[in-house]
Amino acid sequence: MNASSTRPRMRSWLFAPGDSEKKMAKAADGPADIVLLDLEDSVAPESKPMAREMVRDFLAGRADRERLWVRVNPLSGGETVRDLEAVMPSAPGGLFLPKAEGRADVEALDEMLTPLEQAHGIAPGSTRVAALVTETPRAMFRTGDYEGAPRLVAMSWGAEDLSSALGARVQFRSDGGYMPTYELARSLCLLGAAAAGVAAIETIQADFRDLDGLRERAGMVRGQGYRGMLAIHPAQVEVINEAFTPGEDEIAHARAVISAFAANPGTGTVGLDGAMLDRPHLLLAQALLADAGIDT
Repeated sequence: MNASSTRPRMRSWLFAPGDSEKKMAKAADGPADIVLLDLEDSVAPESKPMAREMVRDFLAGRADRERLWVRVNPLSGGETVRDLEAVMPSAPGGLFLPKAEGRADVEALDEMLTPLEQAHGIAPGSTRVAALVTETPRAMFRTGDYEGAPRLVAMSWGAEDLSSALGARVQFRSDGGYMPTYELARSLCLLGAAAAGVAAIETIQADFRDLDGLRERAGMVRGQGYRGMLAIHPAQVEVINEAFTPGEDEIAHARAVISAFAANPGTGTVGLDGAMLDRPHLLLAQALLADAGIDT
């Protein structure tokens, strides 16, 4: 199996405002795995028509559109169709759906996309989707509903819109960690993504100058099962990429685990370095090599 083709790298997802050609170009020319050309929060309402045209034209001029995605406006706002009609002629690699409130929203987006792909000669179903799944109180209760959602490859979470919806003035504890409600959102996103069989992507770190804190946080969430992280500034991308790239020791151990099971076909447990390993250890090893782009 070619792991790199089945599990594309999704370590870093960098936002770039869709009304700034300079910022879109800087993001796209950098090392982010996925660039999110934003038509939602970073664009003022009166600038959205212009931003749609700018994103469409920017995409049309790039050869690397597979990694250039568009964050559209939420389905609840009535702007999504306009976004899609504007950008789909230029075939973005994927769409980032904010304020998703369950599988039905992804299905609705799929229904919008299918005729537009047909109209513009895009392979049916090839436009991938990631969903932000904790931005409203209702969405929090539906994070486990996404299994089988069409096109879905990743789920992420966010605290800012949820905080606004709750009327909450405090997101963080005195030690810098999230308050319990937002830690719950992080956990529900991770569990929902695992249930749906898609990648879990950590939310942004707003302080883009705190690269040491970013490195610590990215390492922490990767250890929990997250596969990537959103970024709001180009300076964050290299740190995120490094944090979500398996190290040489991890790769060597994963290969040893896989080799141990291969040498004992049909068995449920094997011994390695004085420890007993079972099938979940094998699956973790295979997933780690897949994330590293290494054939298993």
